[in-house]
Amino acid sequence: MTLLTLSQARRVEVDWASWRKRLFGSPTNIAITFAFAAFLVFVVWPFLRWAIIDAVWFGNADACAAHHGACWAFVGEKARFIVFGLYPHDLQWQPAVATALIVGLVLVTCMPYSWRRCLVTVWLIVLALAVAIMSGLATGHPVATDKWGGFPLTVLLAVVGFAGAFPLAVALALARRSRMGLLRFMAVAFIESVRGIPLIAVLYVSTLLFPLMLPAGASIDKLLRAQIAVVLFIAAYMAENVRAGLQSVPKGQLEAAHAVGLSWAKAMRLVVLPQALRAVIPSFVNLGIGLFLDTTLVIVIGLFDFLNTAKVAATDPQWLGFYNEAYLFAAVVYFIICFGGSRYSLWLEARLARQPRSVHAKVV
Repeated sequence: MTLLTLSQARRVEVDWASWRKRLFGSPTNIAITFAFAAFLVFVVWPFLRWAIIDAVWFGNADACAAHHGACWAFVGEKARFIVFGLYPHDLQWQPAVATALIVGLVLVTCMPYSWRRCLVTVWLIVLALAVAIMSGLATGHPVATDKWGGFPLTVLLAVVGFAGAFPLAVALALARRSRMGLLRFMAVAFIESVRGIPLIAVLYVSTLLFPLMLPAGASIDKLLRAQIAVVLFIAAYMAENVRAGLQSVPKGQLEAAHAVGLSWAKAMRLVVLPQALRAVIPSFVNLGIGLFLDTTLVIVIGLFDFLNTAKVAATDPQWLGFYNEAYLFAAVVYFIICFGGSRYSLWLEARLARQPRSVHAKVV
């Protein structure tokens, strides 16, 4: 017992000596240590006092005015508006159900065991059902798209945009590698043109210029135009990821597929594309995270996503000025989702790296 205690004490002593060396072992380490300590004292501690210790968790605007901390009572009061925007209060269960369907579909798709051909059909059915529920067509309580907003709109734009861009991106990547000059030129022209302009410009074109190109009396819903713009924009970037995956597949794979009698289409679908897509799945996840964040740009065409409903909530005369709380609440939600996505990307990359290429032929 005494020997065990002495051994533990020796290890603690060695650990403390190692920490002292790391923190104060050189002038650079000393400077970094004191800088970090100053950061904790002058930034982290005041923030914790404002956000937690002196915060007002319940009450009204008058209770918040009497304190110097954060007013989380504002977030509790405006939570439904921040989440659902202008959607009618008594029908907010519709976007809640639609969002749950979409999020559940995404979570199921994240699991490799669900990668089957039938998954494409499931996506089409679930997305169609979610849109029908959110629009009220499936429930008998229709709601115009100009009332859609908040978190359901953000999820819808991101998920539908990514799902719609995927088949178009694969077609563009294959067209860019095609031996047909005209087809290759058209694919390159589209990809490089779209990648050369920001998403906000594409949204402006869909809202301001595209309606002018339609025949007199014809119109397309603003949300649909924005969704199409997002699909086209993401498809251009995703096509380059797919092309990189195609280039990573050895040419011998396609030659071996032809040697066993497979046509070009079957060789691509059964041999080349599964390996190519497997190689670029982590980059797909990163692209999806970026798309989820970029949905905030739809405010320029009059659509109120999750971030902008949080901003509008702080303009209520009864709760005027609580922008810090609104933005911080939105930032925490965005961080949780994006951080979870990044960790999933790392987990998936490690999982796929442990498995041979042959077991992923069922991806497509």
